[in-house]
This record gives sequence, C-alpha cells and structure tokens, in this order.
Amino acid sequence: MSKTTIATLPDPSGFSSDPLTGVIREGARKLIEQAIEAELTALMAGFADEKLEDGRARLVRHGHLPEREVLTGIGPVAVKVPRVRDRGPGENRITFTPSILPRYLRKAKSVEELLPWLYLKGVSTGDFSEALAALLGPNANGLSAKTITRLKADWWKEYQAWENRDLSARRFLYIWADGVYFKPRMSEEKQCVLVIVGADEYGRKELLAMTDGFRESTESWREVLLDLKRRGLKQDPKLAVGDGALGFWTALREVFATTREQRCWVHKTMNVLNAMPNSLQAKAKAHLHDIWQAETRAEANAAFDFFVETYGVKWDKAVAKLVKDRDVLLTFYDYPAEHWKHIRTSNPIESTFATVRHRTKRTKACLSRKTGLAMAFKLMMSAQGKWRKLDGRNRLPQIIEGVEFRDGLRHVQVAA
Repeated sequence: MSKTTIATLPDPSGFSSDPLTGVIREGARKLIEQAIEAELTALMAGFADEKLEDGRARLVRHGHLPEREVLTGIGPVAVKVPRVRDRGPGENRITFTPSILPRYLRKAKSVEELLPWLYLKGVSTGDFSEALAALLGPNANGLSAKTITRLKADWWKEYQAWENRDLSARRFLYIWADGVYFKPRMSEEKQCVLVIVGADEYGRKELLAMTDGFRESTESWREVLLDLKRRGLKQDPKLAVGDGALGFWTALREVFATTREQRCWVHKTMNVLNAMPNSLQAKAKAHLHDIWQAETRAEANAAFDFFVETYGVKWDKAVAKLVKDRDVLLTFYDYPAEHWKHIRTSNPIESTFATVRHRTKRTKACLSRKTGLAMAFKLMMSAQGKWRKLDGRNRLPQIIEGVEFRDGLRHVQVAA
C-alpha cells in the first residue's frame, strides 16, 4: 500500500532538494574554488623567485586540507582549500589562508546576499570584491583587482577552448535552437545569445553552441551552424526544434538540408494567445493543448480543424499564426512516442536560461561581450550536468537506421 502513517517532517535547515538548488549550489562551489585557486596562484607567483641554496623553490603546493562544508544561503557547500609548504629556514613560515574562506569559517556572513552578488555582479572586476565582502564582512581583503581579472580571464579561456572543441567523433540526432535575450544587455550591438543544445546517439543532452549574434538573423545563425560543421559535425541532425524565428530555419536549410523541422509548441501557443483577448485565452489554450497532446496525427488534425473553425471568423490573425506552421507543428508524430515530451518544445534551453534571467534581471548596467558570454557559459555548463537523458534511448538506433514511425510507433511494412 502506498499510504503511510509516518509524518514527513520538513528539513530543519529550510532547504529543499529541488534540482535548481542543486545546480546553484554546484555553481557556487566551483566559483569559490576558482577564486581560491586564483588567489593561490597570485601568492605562488609572488615567491616564484625565492629559491633555496640547492636551487629548489622555497614555496610549493602541498595537497589539500580536509574538505569542509560552509553553510550559505543555498545550503551547505563543500569546498577544499589547497595547502602550501614553505621549505625555507627560520620560523617565519609562509602559510596560505584564502581571504574568502578563513580558517574555521562554517557559516557565511550575509548569506542572503551571497548568490545575488556572486552571480549578478561577481563577473564585474569592480564589484567582485564587494561580493566577497558580502560573504565575509567588510574586513575581507587580499583579493586585488589583478587577481579578479585573472579569474575572469580563466572563465573566458574555458569558453574559448569549449567553443573550438572537436566534434568529428560525435553524432547528434536532435537539436534545439533558440535566441535568448536577457539583462544586463551586452554593450555591443550583438545583444542576442544564440544557443544550440543537442542530443547524441546515446540520448545525452549537451550544449553544442553558444555565441552572440545580431538578433536572430539568418546570417548569424548560418555562422553558428557552419562553425559546427567546421568542427566536425558532418552528419545532419534528424530533427531541429525551435520557435518560428525565420533566421534559424533559413540557415538550417542551407547548412543541414536534410534535417526536419519541428516548431516549439510553447512559443506557438504564446504567439497565438497574444493575438486574442484575455477573456478567451484560457479556453483557447485548452483547445491548443488538445492538438499537441493528441495520441495520433488524425486526432491532432481534427483538433486543429476544430480550433480553426471555432476562432477563425473573429480572430483570424491568431488562427493565421497557427495555420501557417501546421505541418511543422506536427512533425513529432513521425518520431518515437517516448521522445515526444522532449521534441515538442525548446524547453531544454528555455528552462536553463530562466536561471540566467533570474540572476540578471535586477542589473541595469551593460556587460562587455566577454563578460556576458563567460557568465552565460558558466551557468549553462553548470546546468548541463543536471539535464535529463532522452526517454526511450533504445529507439535511437532505429532513428539512425531510418526506421519509419507513425503516430509514435514503429511502422512495419508487410510484404505483398
């Protein structure tokens, strides 16, 4: 029996185990460790010229201290602090104690402000010191602007290395594409971040491309897709999912000519409802839901026709937005039913960038191109570890082989 008389007590720490909290906590841990590593690098560089009589370096790395947990506004964050060994004579030994993580620190100060500062203004050289002060109090010192600049440079180098990685040994069957706008806006004209997420032959979702573009123009999307091909993505994806932005689809047909198209039902629903009065939107949304939740293409077409007949006379503009993409809205019926929940929308991108917007919506200033891309990249890579694999992964070899699916089921042709 599923019923139980045992009462479930709330977590006394007040923190839930939801996936978003886990993503943020992991991101905070990495940022803290990177800041510690940057400070240690500055210390080692300052004593690089000091040698012993036998020519050995005076100051060397010496493993790590035991891992400890620091309570923050997002729950406990496990961190490791590296140790150094001073091999020089005398009693004045050099030790390393990170300014952002003093000894015996178990609870962060101003924990409510930790995340807003680390994620919103932590990418700004001038504001990063304030972010650490929010963690440690006004007496925190030891992190110079030079150290912060080095830390940001490391993020940018990571992004550049990822952007040029080899894809020749990879194959991606599904891709999701979207152009994302968020605040703080980038200072250059290219204020849109173009994002492509792919699902490989093993059902794993992965960030494939992320760069800035001039809105969502065909030229900008073409550059992104051609760059994927240049780095080894030779085989056309089987299906691309995205909203109705014409720039992406035009570029897709030029670069990956055999890739089929699936319009995002979430974007389409919003576009249609925006052209209708508020009093009708709830009812119309339910009728749109009947279309893409239908079990078969025939039932979807019947629901589609019903929507057109019901709203076409008075709200022709709204219906026109739906009718013009009728075929590409129903492409998913030609793919395994286990994959429908994944390929009917561009949710892998939208849900992830919702966290980016949440962290940046309060900031009014502009970001540089490097800062904006580096921040978005770090957040996306942190979220990537939490992405779900595709359901029905046993169907992926069949898609590669070109097996025909009708209404989500494998279609077996009977010999005459």
